[in-house]
Amino acid sequence: MKAGIHPEYAELAATCTCGNTFTTKSTRTGTIHLDVCSACHPFYTGKQKTVDTGGRIDKFQKRFGGFKK
Repeated sequence: MKAGIHPEYAELAATCTCGNTFTTKSTRTGTIHLDVCSACHPFYTGKQKTVDTGGRIDKFQKRFGGFKK
């Protein structure tokens, strides 16, 4: 690797709107404010809802669910 061309990799303090704070490493220094994090995002908390608008999932299953390899 060439010397002097790589950015400095330092700790970064991240704060979420839910109040969760954690540190990570980044080329950016200081603090960063997040809208969502792994503590409040529905995908990670298990509170995600699958929305079936107009039976799209059933329509897809009827159309492609029967194919076997």
